[in-house]
This record gives sequence, structure tokens and C-alpha cells, in this order.
Amino acid sequence: MLANRTIVRLEEMLDDAIEGTFVEDKYDESRMSRLESRWKDFLSNSVLSNKNLETERQRLEQFISDISHQTKTPMTNIKMYSTLLSEEVSRGEDASLEKIRNYSSEIEKQTSRLEFLIESLTKLSRLENGTLSLSAKKEDTNKLIRTSISAIESKAALKNIKIILDDDNGLTSLFDMKWTNEALVNILDNSVKYTPEGGEIKVFTESFEMYNAIHVVDSGPGISEEEAARIFGRFYRGNEVKQEEGIGIGLYLAREIISKEEGYIKVVPNNKRKGGEIVVYLRK
Repeated sequence: MLANRTIVRLEEMLDDAIEGTFVEDKYDESRMSRLESRWKDFLSNSVLSNKNLETERQRLEQFISDISHQTKTPMTNIKMYSTLLSEEVSRGEDASLEKIRNYSSEIEKQTSRLEFLIESLTKLSRLENGTLSLSAKKEDTNKLIRTSISAIESKAALKNIKIILDDDNGLTSLFDMKWTNEALVNILDNSVKYTPEGGEIKVFTESFEMYNAIHVVDSGPGISEEEAARIFGRFYRGNEVKQEEGIGIGLYLAREIISKEEGYIKVVPNNKRKGGEIVVYLRK
């Protein structure tokens, strides 16, 4: 009789699992035999595995959709300017050298954008799928900041933006120099985009018990609380910079990199401080 009840219970569990209605809490372990308990654990793990597979499938579908959407514009532009260039060249002696140069320049520009997009998406894919390992070790925090600033100085100079750096505290943090530099460059690049002509960007550090903080403060319009919740979304771009070059993946990549190092990034809304402010927290 006991064996029959156990078999009935096992069949009920299996039926629930097949129908997708298996709930672990429904089966009270105190009333179960050892066999039933092991069967419940197996089915619970199977249900969890199926949910994880479905989540991964949805994420992959979204990623493929993002790639398709983001590559469509540069690919269309490359085809268009290639056609125009061919038509102009076919005119022979009547061809306009100025038009040829302009079309060639646009093709080069769109090709560079496409290359940057593919490279960014490749990095993002490797980060999200865990195939890219970061090697965090004790490094000079100020060396990281100076290296990152040097990467965006020329871009800042084009807008006459002054970068003010306070780096006299000799802090060391746990991070991967190569990838954390990329993350900080993306954050600084974002500040350059939002900072108006002749503005300034201040970079300074602050030490806490478990983390060192890198503050990047610009003199732009600031970040609203509503936008602060979306700014790290993949392919998100603020309204103020949609007219500028970019694909809206820099801050998302930055957050992924810092989180892999067990750090985090915080946005300070503009109701607390004038201008935009992003803070990177690195483990000590």
C-alpha cells in the first residue's frame, strides 16, 4: 500500500512537471519518503534548468535583434554611398572630384562605425556569456584615471572642455587595468558628449572602508532621476546627444565590466548637484 502511494505521488509530480505546473512548495518534504524527496529535488532542478534555458533563449533573441537593428543604418549608408560613388566615377571626365571625396569619406565613416559596433557587441557578448575573464589585482587608481583621461583629451579639446584632475592621494584598488580603463574611458566620453562648449569635467577620488570611488562630474545639463534609471540600458541614448555619433553601448559596457570586478557604478541625479555626475566604486 505504501509503495502504491509513493508511485502515485511520483506520477503526480511527473505530470505536474510535464504540464509546467510543478511547484516545489506543493510537496511537503516532511511527509515524503526518501525516494519521493529525491524525485522532488530532481524535478525542481529540471524546472529551474528549463527556466534558465528559456531566459537565455530570450536574451539571445534580443541580442540578435539588437545587432540587426544597430547594423542596419551603417550598412544601408555604405550601400547608398557606394552606389553614388560608382555613378559619379562612371561619368568619366565629367565626374566631380569633390563628390567622389565626399562619398569616399562617408563610406569610410560608416565602415568605421560598423567596425566599432561589431567590436563593442563582441566584447559585450563575451562579457555577458562569461567567456571573457577579468584579472583584478592591486593597481594604482590614479594611473588608471590619467590613462583614461589621455584617451579623451583630444575629443575634449575640440569642444574647448577643461579637464580638472585631483590625483594626489595615492589610492590603490582591485581592478583589471585594461578593461577598467575601457569602462572609465566610456564614462568620460559620455561626459564630453554632454558637456557644452567651453565647459569643464572634474575627476576626483574618495576613499571608503571597502571601496575607492572615482567621481566624474561635468558641467552639462545633469541627469534626471528618470534618466538615471535608464542610462545604463543597452543602446540607450539621451535626447541631448542623439545628434552626435554613438551607439549607446558605452555605459552599458562600463557597468558590465565594473560589476565583473565586484564594484558598482552610481549616478547622482542633478537635483543633488549641478551638472552630471557618475561615480565608479572599485574594491580596495
